[in-house]
Amino acid sequence: FQICFLLFAVLYIVSYFIITRYKRKADEQEDEDAIVNRISLFLSTFTLAVSAGAVLLLPFSIISNEILLSFPQNYYIQWLNGSLIHGLWNLASLFSNLCLFVLMPFAFFFLESEGFAGLKKGIRARILETLVMLILLALLILGIVWVASALIDNDAASMESLYDLWEFYLPYLYSCISLMGCLLLLLCTPVGLSRMFTVMGQLLVKPTILEDLDEQMYIITLEEEAIQRKLNGTPSTVEDQTVELERELEKVRCRKTNLERRKKASAWERNLVYPAVMILLLIETSISVLLVAFNILYLLVDETAMPKGSGGPGIGNASLSTFGFVGAALEIILIFYLMVSSVVGFYSLRFFENFTPRKDDTTMTKIIGNCVSILVLSSALPVMSRTLGITRFDLLGDFGRFNWLGNFYIVLSYNLLFAIMTTLCLVRKFTSAVREELLKAIGLDKLHLSNNPRDSETKPSANGHQKAL
Repeated sequence: FQICFLLFAVLYIVSYFIITRYKRKADEQEDEDAIVNRISLFLSTFTLAVSAGAVLLLPFSIISNEILLSFPQNYYIQWLNGSLIHGLWNLASLFSNLCLFVLMPFAFFFLESEGFAGLKKGIRARILETLVMLILLALLILGIVWVASALIDNDAASMESLYDLWEFYLPYLYSCISLMGCLLLLLCTPVGLSRMFTVMGQLLVKPTILEDLDEQMYIITLEEEAIQRKLNGTPSTVEDQTVELERELEKVRCRKTNLERRKKASAWERNLVYPAVMILLLIETSISVLLVAFNILYLLVDETAMPKGSGGPGIGNASLSTFGFVGAALEIILIFYLMVSSVVGFYSLRFFENFTPRKDDTTMTKIIGNCVSILVLSSALPVMSRTLGITRFDLLGDFGRFNWLGNFYIVLSYNLLFAIMTTLCLVRKFTSAVREELLKAIGLDKLHLSNNPRDSETKPSANGHQKAL
């Protein structure tokens, strides 16, 4: 218990600093809304900590299994045993259900509540309204699950299990949420794998090939001075023109900052770090696709490749990887890489574009929505990793009680769709420049057939004009 508490305390502190970094700064006065915001902040921090724990749980279990195999009789690792791993999985499953179905709905309704009409306004009135809304929402969800279960499986045993709230309702409902999370990961991860190259290209300093940074710096400085003169000469009464000039000036200063960073970067950083990171990303993505392809072959010839194919040898009894400790380390790297890619892909989708948190300018409602989304993704990550064959670790606790994991056609279709979508996204990413040149050559560039503002990177040429790569 002490180990679990210490691990969660560390995750809670880290999550609190992350949320306060993005949360919109409010007034320091101690009014009713400030108390409600503070309570919602604590609940959101708890949810984000549970999400981080769900992400770290699978790598922690894999590395713990390899350590127990390497040092079975070591006194200093006796605390690292199967009961601890099982307890962590059960706690992660329990807290995930608690956050998803209780804490986050409570935080949202509590934030939006004002109290029923006719009652004295205050915290108690808002809590009462929130509890009533939660009860109505729970009745609605339970009714939907009851009707869906009765329609899908209408035998006597299933009808009897419908009245068991703890053993049937919650695992079944969590199974549906996990399936939705896996489908969301299926959509986000291929997009994120292709977007990772663009994101890392923005974070790192690119090599300087046939570019004159001093000339570009001189042009941007002149452009900044020209916009500043226009801004100083514009009357304050013309608000629209002033706002437009300020936005343009901000963009120019951002480009100037990037150029200054590129000028200050060393030759090693420009010519070695960037190519090495790009090659590493390409290798990790290729390995992920290859593992999924091999898993498809295993599914066709071996029943034990199914996520519910076997009960597993148990913690510390056998290695989960064919290549031992090296293979386990590779699995952990790929799991983290897939999680980061899924988050990048989630915020890259057009539907969630405006959902991206901004530093010191994110409302509490948007923070709650982001925490719920990350919780769904993180809860589905162990299931996706097992379904795709990234790891052979059999899921423990309620994470492994999903009926659809035993359906061969669903698992096979999931693997095929992931491999096909990832390959298409990568091909589209690396052939976009060639495709645009071909469209220009045949005169179809004005139709914007391949216009994608997210993948295109603008960069000033030597004569000061913008050139889309």
